[in-house]
Amino acid sequence: MKHISSRDNPAVKALVKLAGTAGKRGAPVLLDGVHLCQAWLQHYGPPDRAIFDVDRLSQPDIAALAAAVPDNVSLALDARLMHAVAAVESGQGVAFLVTPPVPALPAQVDETCVLFDRIQDPGNVGTLLRTSAAAGIKRVFLATGTAAAWSPKVLRSGQGAHFALEIHEHADLEALLPRLRVPLVATALDGSRDLFADRLPEQCAWIFGHEGQGVVPALLAAASLKVRIPHDAAAVESLNVGAAAAICLFEQRRQSSARLRR
Repeated sequence: MKHISSRDNPAVKALVKLAGTAGKRGAPVLLDGVHLCQAWLQHYGPPDRAIFDVDRLSQPDIAALAAAVPDNVSLALDARLMHAVAAVESGQGVAFLVTPPVPALPAQVDETCVLFDRIQDPGNVGTLLRTSAAAGIKRVFLATGTAAAWSPKVLRSGQGAHFALEIHEHADLEALLPRLRVPLVATALDGSRDLFADRLPEQCAWIFGHEGQGVVPALLAAASLKVRIPHDAAAVESLNVGAAAAICLFEQRRQSSARLRR
């Protein structure tokens, strides 16, 4: 493993520059922290580059990661250099430089999935990814205008959910509709039904929209079912999109479990 102590080293300069563009379409990504790096190794194998804080290489988790990565892709940086490269402020002494997977668009979608319609807050996107994975969803589609799935804040909020999902970014959701073999279900206020009053489809495509504008009209019109979550409107006007998605996805999961018990 090569040890670098100079900020003028070309590899360090490239990594610092990359940290400023993390998450942009087509750009490599820095996975920061033990958990994300362990998950990458488990699902995809060695990274393009592994970067370690030289002062933490003796820590058991860091040492195990270093042992699992070939020396020719590993760099050991002085702590001050590692701090400059780290994608988040609470760097844990290890980061992987990786190329995010780009799954092929399926010819048809016949199982429950989630469509993200221009959800802009990285924390909301990460929460939605984490919630989707926890609810057993395997595939999600992120429309153009949605926060980048592999950006540092989304990765931190997702807590490893990325590795349980097929993530399709920059998706044209209207063009996706003909591929759906399951009904489209949207959350809406007008012309909607109480989420808890009726039986939900066993499989469907959920669509959750922009934090302020909701689902675009064309996609809302294409929904075969529109649902609303009853809440105390006198206290709050609406629910956060992450909270709304969690309620919807787990209500569907609850109904499915109830049917299996019959």
